[in-house]
Amino acid sequence: MPRGPRLDAPGVLHHVMARGLERRAIFRDDRDRRDFVDRLAKLAEAQAVTVYAWALLPNHFHLLLRTGRLPLARAMRALLTGYAGAFNHRHKRAGHLFQNRYKSIVVDEEVYFLELVRYLHLNPLRAGVVPDLAALGRYRWSGHAVLLGRRAAPWQDTAEVLGRFPGRRGPAREGYRAFVAEGVPQGRRRELQGGGLVRSAGGWAGVRDLRRGREAYLADERILGQTAFVEQIRAEAEAALTASARYRRVTVATLVGAVCRPLGIESEALAGGGRTAALSRAREGIAYLWTASLGRPGRPLAALLGVRSQAVYAAAARGRAARARWDPVLEKLL
Repeated sequence: MPRGPRLDAPGVLHHVMARGLERRAIFRDDRDRRDFVDRLAKLAEAQAVTVYAWALLPNHFHLLLRTGRLPLARAMRALLTGYAGAFNHRHKRAGHLFQNRYKSIVVDEEVYFLELVRYLHLNPLRAGVVPDLAALGRYRWSGHAVLLGRRAAPWQDTAEVLGRFPGRRGPAREGYRAFVAEGVPQGRRRELQGGGLVRSAGGWAGVRDLRRGREAYLADERILGQTAFVEQIRAEAEAALTASARYRRVTVATLVGAVCRPLGIESEALAGGGRTAALSRAREGIAYLWTASLGRPGRPLAALLGVRSQAVYAAAARGRAARARWDPVLEKLL
């Protein structure tokens, strides 16, 4: 069965997980784990994602995060590609590190936010990496100790989690600790792995027995939520895919012409290195629309715009500040 497209939009909550190829270790030592965490921290500090929960195990990891300034795919590519390259270099190996692509599940946070925080942070205990809850509270490689105030990770968003428990920080942490302890007897929870009809169709046995039609359409492993939420997310995804298809029809030549004509400049002048106000404005508009609105890579634009590769994204940031001017240009092309 072909994989469905990833479901994503700014502000969407995701449960992300990935395993090592053939279930081999992706973290061999603390240096590996520290490298992975440092890379995740940089993404969070850059507001590419917001991280609420995370757990590293020898051959896989779990993250609960919200999409920020970057689409999930770009954020995860930056995290996993960089980590895999460094891992291979350190351990003198070659080839793929991860098994297939990572799995991402869109989460209905009103129902599942705290359940997933608990589920993710109990993974090291369920897997036998730590022997008991006391040891889990000291485990360096998950967000649990951070929420308990025993380890520092300023990049992890603890306020959102602790804010769902009564009282100030101390009582809230105690409430969180008790909540996690209550989850230990629950064991592995297959229902937290996606599929929108888990709660409304008699659990996974009900989903397994579905055949075709609307019910099968809603039993989507990419989404963790009740039926109405699944239906909403699928509808939004279909709309996004339709818009994406329209965007793909816009070529760089068409976009350059649409930006340059109102400014009274020739497209060829962009590459000449001129620094007039009109040329700078055109570069900013093109860079913003091409990279941010259309989601295309910025590096190929460098020669066309007469700037260095790094300057393309700086120009795009300036163009974003004037998005009220540039967004209508793209709308006319669509």
